[in-house]
Amino acid sequence: MHIWLREMLEGLQDGVDDYFDGKGLPPRDLRAHCLSFCAALTRHHTGEDRGAFPVIAEEFPELGKVLSDLRTDHNHLDWLLGNLQKLLASLPEKPDPVTASKVRQEVEALSAVMRTHFIYEEKKLISVLNSMDVPGWHENRPDFLLIDDDEEDGPGTSPW
Repeated sequence: MHIWLREMLEGLQDGVDDYFDGKGLPPRDLRAHCLSFCAALTRHHTGEDRGAFPVIAEEFPELGKVLSDLRTDHNHLDWLLGNLQKLLASLPEKPDPVTASKVRQEVEALSAVMRTHFIYEEKKLISVLNSMDVPGWHENRPDFLLIDDDEEDGPGTSPW
């Protein structure tokens, strides 16, 4: 899942760079790409907060501080996503250097926080997630494990 989200963010970064270099998507398509990425990241984090983290907290209470830190990161990422969406909502039809600087800074901030968040989460939780057997997660994949092409993957496809 994190690999897919990283790839989506890289695509968004490339789209932003192409737009401001005058060879990319029109503003409405760039905004649509951003909305798709933002929705996927939000769905993932909401699913973790509401689905995975409570299960982990119950089985591994010693991870309470880690889960709290990750929830704080989720809130920070939501705030950054909101800032980026506002900036992209007001993109001019023709790129300008001032807007380019603001948008690129916001995308870089989002990327930096997301990268460190994912590394921390993977370091602290992957072994825990791999050790857990939650039958409901196999039968009906929860939101925090869904990617757009899951319907094509079929049942039983493991995200980790």
